[in-house]
Amino acid sequence: MTPRKVLIKGLVDAGITVVPRIFHQPPDQYSTNNNFDSEATQFSVPVIDLEGLELNRPMKRKEIVTKVGEASETWGFFQIVNHGIPIGVLEEIKDGVRGFYEQDTQVKKQFYTRDHFKPVVYNSNFDLHRAPATNWRDSFMCYMAPNPTKPEDMPEVFRDILIEYSKQVMKLGKLLFELLSEALGLKPSHLNDIDCSLGLVHVGHYYPSCPQPELTLGTSKHADNDFITVLLQDHIGGLQVLHQNKWIDVPPVPGALVVNIGDLLQLISNERFKSVEHRVLANRVGPRVSVASFFSTGMLPLGRLYGPIKELLSEDNPPKYRETTIREYNAHFIDKGLDGTSALTHFEL
Repeated sequence: MTPRKVLIKGLVDAGITVVPRIFHQPPDQYSTNNNFDSEATQFSVPVIDLEGLELNRPMKRKEIVTKVGEASETWGFFQIVNHGIPIGVLEEIKDGVRGFYEQDTQVKKQFYTRDHFKPVVYNSNFDLHRAPATNWRDSFMCYMAPNPTKPEDMPEVFRDILIEYSKQVMKLGKLLFELLSEALGLKPSHLNDIDCSLGLVHVGHYYPSCPQPELTLGTSKHADNDFITVLLQDHIGGLQVLHQNKWIDVPPVPGALVVNIGDLLQLISNERFKSVEHRVLANRVGPRVSVASFFSTGMLPLGRLYGPIKELLSEDNPPKYRETTIREYNAHFIDKGLDGTSALTHFEL
């Protein structure tokens, strides 16, 4: 067990040289490392250039929508460049997250909690004691919409940049939901109109260097519990996506953001868009820092029901899922933990 409020970084700072058994992943989780797999290297996650979208050129937009649709149907993952968020902002938010973890333990530990309803949640492994193994990472979570965390409740070290980054990511998210709506053959505002972009949660992950990376994982295999995720990763890498039963690296591209489809978008698109399993490898090099922005209202008690979008259904394409609220879905996801199975099966018809 990690000492209370010291977490994984504390173990590494203490000079640990052997990965404790609680972190050991079941063998099948890490035996398939395809870094040297000639078949796996044939695949690469699509990189989509959003340049030209702001110029109101219909043909350019149509071309980008087609690429977004294809990537969402076949990969569930894509990277975007020329997305409009300045490189300086991306660098500053990574520095802010790193700065949070590298400040004095006494400052950090005031944010330590296992209560998901707190405005800022700092801990290690939300599913501790439920998942088959503990992951080699520390995390903080901060709610930014629809009920933003008050600035005075945020860690001072990244307060200003987190507020700025949230504005930029929210603007980008609304644009992505327009493109995804059009890719589904719906009017551009459809997904925004049904509140897919209402909620925004930032999660900053810190993956310390690991003395025995072959025994554990930074994040075990899972799909995301939201509509979409916008991920900023640093230069170290380690993110992999499961594609055609192969683990494919999602290499860091300078200035790019990774976008992936979450379970809730798979549900409402009636499986047209795929929420795909992914993981993060542990690494001897570190720390690795990433910032994941989840579009979801989480555990808020909102009454809106989400089911397969009626306009997408037909006799040949009946609904595959029952309706649910985001809160009900999330309660199931959290209770289940990252156990390597899909939370969506619970909602199948």
